[in-house]
Amino acid sequence: MVTKISKKLLKLGNIAVKKAQEKNRKNGIPNVYCLNGKIIFELPNGEITTQYNFHER
Repeated sequence: MVTKISKKLLKLGNIAVKKAQEKNRKNGIPNVYCLNGKIIFELPNGEITTQYNFHER
């Protein structure tokens, strides 16, 4: 059972994550996710890739 406080904390957490993702995009930093055990990069231009070279930046 999800309590009222749990729902509120989840909502606040989701808002914080969305803000962080947008900040990354504005600063040219990829957002990194794990989907089915695979690392996925969302580049600031919106491109999705499984490979990213951080040393080129």
